[in-house]
Amino acid sequence: MNINENPANLQNPVGAVMVIGGGIAGMQASLDLADQGFKVFMVEKESAIGGKMAQLDKTFPTNDCAMCTISPKLVETGAHPNIEILTNSEVLDLKGQVGNFTIRVHCEPRYIDPSKCVACNDCADVCPVNIPDRFNENLAPRKAVYKLYPQAVPNAYAIEKAGIAPCRDACPAGQRAQGYIALIREGRWADAMRVIKMDNPFPGICGRICNHRCETACNRGLVDEPINIRALKRFVTDKVYEKERQPVEPTEIKFIDKRVAIIGAGPCGLTAAQDIIKEGYPVTVFEAMPVAGGMLRLGVPEYRLPTEIIEREVQDIIDLGVDIRLNHRVDDLDQIFEQGFHAVLIAVGAHEGIRLPIPGANLDGVLINTRFLRDVRLGKYDNGSDGRPESDD
Repeated sequence: MNINENPANLQNPVGAVMVIGGGIAGMQASLDLADQGFKVFMVEKESAIGGKMAQLDKTFPTNDCAMCTISPKLVETGAHPNIEILTNSEVLDLKGQVGNFTIRVHCEPRYIDPSKCVACNDCADVCPVNIPDRFNENLAPRKAVYKLYPQAVPNAYAIEKAGIAPCRDACPAGQRAQGYIALIREGRWADAMRVIKMDNPFPGICGRICNHRCETACNRGLVDEPINIRALKRFVTDKVYEKERQPVEPTEIKFIDKRVAIIGAGPCGLTAAQDIIKEGYPVTVFEAMPVAGGMLRLGVPEYRLPTEIIEREVQDIIDLGVDIRLNHRVDDLDQIFEQGFHAVLIAVGAHEGIRLPIPGANLDGVLINTRFLRDVRLGKYDNGSDGRPESDD
């Protein structure tokens, strides 16, 4: 129905209006409509309104100050109760007819809540990532966390993310390599370690024996050579581990009656234990071996992966409140549930070795690969001894 067909609609306008573009024209149109009682949705693709005029110093032909002209409109638009500003947004689709449109809008996240941000600039001060400033026509860099310009409305910061970095996409753990590399560049070792441990509880271990798929995917390899990401991880962990280890603050247990059991204290079991206990659930890990760490501890020689590195990173997980029971082999899951556990994760790993399908493989004195490595790490071979230790089977 045409609004002009009903005189009552002219006196009491209803419905909503969408204004696409938050420049000077969009702001004035929004204010005029909002003052008449319409609900106005202003769609702006940038993180703040103002448009091209906000980028100008002076305006032709009067040579007036552009910001002096636009500032009252910015404030009035941002404060008007009938105007809702949709930043980082673009219209994807429009259907319908006059008076009854359906519009689909794509909104990119700001990653910072405008209702909580006080625009103190503290986040930008510590941000290690510099990118070209499009607002200033790429004439100078700015931080990845930014406010479009000093008088921006909304008066809040946003974070620009270009997508998932190839190195992170290639990493099975989703490690944010680009983040900790930027912090290493600024010499912020502790912050870099904190970023690493957000995704990976074993930075010192992975810095030594990881197969570094991230480097294979690194775009720098298209120019010359990939960044040596694994070496950088080892470098920063060694820097941090030079200092005396500080105990990790225990996690608050919120669901005391929802106990979780994990069978196997290898990298899978320990990582799961850390993630689960951080969610507030009590965790108990059952390990058949006398040491925790699985094949990291028992399958990798000391010269490749020092025991002190493994024990330090396992202890960080124990400090959270994880109960690890060594020399505790689980043969019956029913017994686990009878002890009051509500969930069980089986993470027994790959302790069993493989014999070659050749004659004589089963003869006495022929050692299985993983069993041999395990026995060496457990000290079952004396120095210079070439005998076979007693089997645990």
